[in-house]
Amino acid sequence: MKKISTAAHMPTEIEVENISSNKAQIIAYPFEAGFAVTLAHPLRRLLLSSTVGFAPTAVKIDGVTHEFDSMRGMLEDVALFIINLKNIRFKIKGDDKRVEVNYSFGGTKEIYGSDLSNESVEVVTPENYLATINEDAELNFSLIVEKGIGYVPSETIRDLVDSDYIALDAFFTPVKKATYDIENVLVEDNPSFEKVIFTVETDGLISPIEAFKDSLEAMYTQMSVFNGVLDIDITPKEETTSSSVELNKLLQSVEELNLSARSFNCLDRAEIRFVGELALMSELELKNLKNLGKKSLEEINSVMEEIGFPVGFDFSDDTIDVLKKKIADLKSEENEG
Repeated sequence: MKKISTAAHMPTEIEVENISSNKAQIIAYPFEAGFAVTLAHPLRRLLLSSTVGFAPTAVKIDGVTHEFDSMRGMLEDVALFIINLKNIRFKIKGDDKRVEVNYSFGGTKEIYGSDLSNESVEVVTPENYLATINEDAELNFSLIVEKGIGYVPSETIRDLVDSDYIALDAFFTPVKKATYDIENVLVEDNPSFEKVIFTVETDGLISPIEAFKDSLEAMYTQMSVFNGVLDIDITPKEETTSSSVELNKLLQSVEELNLSARSFNCLDRAEIRFVGELALMSELELKNLKNLGKKSLEEINSVMEEIGFPVGFDFSDDTIDVLKKKIADLKSEENEG
C-alpha cells in the first residue's frame, strides 16, 4: 500500500564478507533512492585520506649526502634505493608514533623487506625488494618511521628532521583500493531502494574492516562540529561505529558462546536463542530466569563482557529496534523450518 513517508527509510541489513586477509566487502541496504551514494562517496574519500597508517619519512645512509648520490658496492643508485624503500610497508610495534631504526648489511646480499623487521618495527611486505650489495659493500643506514594519515610531501618533512637525513614523500594510508557499487533492491513493491557494496583492500598494515571503522569514526568526528549549532549530539555512542559491522556477532546462536551445559540448557529452556537477546536483557531479567544459578549467571556475564556486549548493553534506540526485528525474523524462520 502506498503511503507518504515522514522520515527516510532506515537501512536494516549489513553484511560483511572477508574475501581475503587484506580484502573485504561491506554491504548495506535498503537505502532510500539517492541516499546510498550520499553516504558512500564521502566514506570512500575518508577511507583513502583519513585511515591511519605508517610510513618511512626520512633516511640517513652512511657515505651518502643526497638522494641523487651513488654508493660503492650497491647495484642501485640512491634514488632507486629510496623508491624501493618507500614501497616497503612498515608497522611500528607498541604505542610509539615515531621510531628511529638502524640497519647494517655487509657482504654479497640481496636485501628484502623481511630483513628490516626488528624489535621496533614489523614489515608487512616481507617479499618487497630493497637493494643488492656485493662482497665489498657495507650498507649502514638509519630510518625514521612515523604514524600518520594521508600523504605528506618530502618538502614538509624536510623541516621536521635533522639536516643529515634525506626527507621522503610519506604515503601513510594503508588502503590500496576503496570502491563502491550501488544496486537497486526491492522493498515491498518499491524497486527504487538501493544497496551499497563497498570493496576495501589494504596493504596489510590494518584489516579492511579496521580501515572502514576508521573512516566511520572520521565522518562522525567531522560531523560533530554541528553539535553546538544545532543543540544536538550526533556523536555516536561507543558502540555505534562498530555495531553495524558486528551485528552478525549479535545474531549468532548462543551455542557459539561455548557455555557450560548447565548455562546453555537454562537459556534454551527460556527460548533464548541468540547472543543479541542476552545483550538486550537487563541484569535483573537475566538473574530472574528460571533455574539460572549464581555460577551460570557469572559465566554468562563474563562471556558477554569478553565479546564486547555485556548484559544490559547501552544500545541506541534505533539499534534496539533493528536488533529485535532481526532476532524476531530469525526465530520466525526457525519455526517455519
